Amino acid sequence: MLLDARAPAEDGPGTDLISLLGTALQDEPDARLRWRGLRDQLITMLLAGHETTASTLSWTWYLISGQPAVAAAIRQEATDVLGDRVPAFEDVARLPYTTMVIQEAMRLYPPVWGLPRKAVNADEIDGYRIPAGADVMICPYTLHRHPAFWPDPDQFRPERFAASAPPPAHRYAYIPFGAGPRVCVGSHLGMMEAVLVAAMVARGFRFELQGAAGRETEPNLSLRMRGGLPVKVLRA
Repeated sequence: MLLDARAPAEDGPGTDLISLLGTALQDEPDARLRWRGLRDQLITMLLAGHETTASTLSWTWYLISGQPAVAAAIRQEATDVLGDRVPAFEDVARLPYTTMVIQEAMRLYPPVWGLPRKAVNADEIDGYRIPAGADVMICPYTLHRHPAFWPDPDQFRPERFAASAPPPAHRYAYIPFGAGPRVCVGSHLGMMEAVLVAAMVARGFRFELQGAAGRETEPNLSLRMRGGLPVKVLRA
């Protein structure tokens, strides 16, 4: 099995995800709990930590394909900050413009487009009665494009998230990772992945969109792009 192939070597455990999880769980005496924990963590990383980031990056590159100034700014920031080295966690804070672009992409195309919740008690929201036990769906896609919270909501404007920009009109107007006690536990990991990958790719490559200019959304587990994103990859 994959885990057996990653048994700790004499010089210590490997650095890949399965090796690290195997090492973290190796002291669990109950084999069933150990395997269940490993399985659950891998599923979480695959579905919540891979699919969502891939969706975010696809929409990011789609959005900047028609914004040469934005693409150039990301490339310049990546070159200035990273040079030709491999990025580290500390570099995320040094890539503010790339972070703004990712945040704006998640506003327009939040990877988790629907957040299901269950009402613990009966409630009333804007005149609508919510019985106890009812399923409630929150739609960040709609919320992020609501004109009461966002001026020109359908336009791609990374500067909305600049440090000097005013905050959203409501504290819950922007919830790409959810909010409250069940906010996504991987929000920081997701942002780190998206920002660093975007910077690394922009540093070396640029994309030319192929086919139709507009792309349709495909709301599955994450907000996918119907038909994918056909591009021509060119050196930056």
